[in-house]
Amino acid sequence: MKTFRIALTGDFLDESGAVAQGDAGLPLLAGVAHVEHHFIREQAPTPGDPSYWDRYYSLEVTADQIAGVHGLVVLRPYVKARMFERGADDLVVIGRSGAGYDKVDVAACTAHDVALFNAPRALNHSTASAALLLMLALAKRLPWQERITRQGRWDRQHEVIGSEIQGRTLGIIGLGNSGRELARLVAPFAMTLLSHSPHADPAEALALGVTLTTLAEVMRQSDFVSIHCRLAPETRGLIGRPQLALMKPTACLINVARGENVDQPALVDALRSRAIAGAGLDVFDHEPLPIGDPLLELDNVIVTPHWLASTTDVWQATGRAMALGMLRAARGLVPEDVVNTEVLERPGFRAKLERFAR
Repeated sequence: MKTFRIALTGDFLDESGAVAQGDAGLPLLAGVAHVEHHFIREQAPTPGDPSYWDRYYSLEVTADQIAGVHGLVVLRPYVKARMFERGADDLVVIGRSGAGYDKVDVAACTAHDVALFNAPRALNHSTASAALLLMLALAKRLPWQERITRQGRWDRQHEVIGSEIQGRTLGIIGLGNSGRELARLVAPFAMTLLSHSPHADPAEALALGVTLTTLAEVMRQSDFVSIHCRLAPETRGLIGRPQLALMKPTACLINVARGENVDQPALVDALRSRAIAGAGLDVFDHEPLPIGDPLLELDNVIVTPHWLASTTDVWQATGRAMALGMLRAARGLVPEDVVNTEVLERPGFRAKLERFAR
C-alpha cells in the first residue's frame, strides 16, 4: 500500500509550533495508515523574529520543500512556476485552504499534471456577513459613534448620526458564491440589488432579486458597492478613478475580495476629497498594510487586517475540506472542487493518481 505524503505550509503554525487556528484538518488525517503529513517548518514563525510578519505575505513554496510530497496544502504562500522547475513527479494535488487561488500559478499546475482544488463554499457566509457588517457599520457610523463615546463627547451626538441600509441600493461586483450569499443576507432589508457579473446565471440572479447590469450603472446607482469578484487579469484594477468618479458622494465602497481589484491611490483620493462618503476594507493592494499608509490617515474608512471573514467556523470548514480532498487523492480519487479541471484528462495526472488507487 503506497504511502501518500502531505505537506502543509508552515504559516498554519504559531511561534510554539502548534496549529495557530482550528485544527487544519489533522484529526481526519490522523490514524489513516497510508497517509503521512508534516508542516514546512521553514515557513513558520519563530520566537523573537518580528521580521517574519514583514515577509509573511510574500512566503513561497520551493522545489526542495515538495520533494517526495504527493499532496500540498497551502494557506498563504505563493506557488509559482519555478517551484516545478526541478520536477514535480511526485506531486499529485495542491489544496488551497480557502476560496481564492490568485497566489497559485494554475497554468504551471496543469502543465506539470497537478490538480489544484480549493474550498469555495467554506467562506461564503463569513465573507458575505463581513461585507454586511462593514455596510452596517458605515451606515450607522459605528466607529465615529464609538470615538466620541470614548472621548466623553456626548455633546457631539448630532455630528455622528447615521442612516439605514433599508430600502437603499446595493451593488454587488461579482455574483459568485459570497456575492449570492450577500444578496440572501440583505433580503430582510428590502434593498434594491444590482450586480455587475459577466459570468452570472441570469435565472439565478433573477431568483435572488438581483438585476444584472453594467459596471458603470452599478457604480452610478448604488448607495453601497461591495466587491466579491476573484482576482484575475480582467479584474485587477477594475475599480479605478473613472469608476469611483461615478459614485454618489453619499455612497460607500466595501472590499472583502482582493485589494488589487481596486486602484488604491485613486480610492484614497476619493475618500480624502469626500467624493465618496466612506469605505470598509478588509483587503489591500499591499499586505500587511504599512504603518503610515495614507488610508490610515483618513477618518472615513474602516480597515481590518484581511481577517474579518476568518472565523473559527471557517478554519474548521477549510481544514475539513483540505483533509477530505487529500484523503480522496490518497485513494486514487479526484478531490472535489478542482479548479484546473482540464488537468483531469491529462495522461500524466491520471497516471499519478492511479498509483494510489485502492
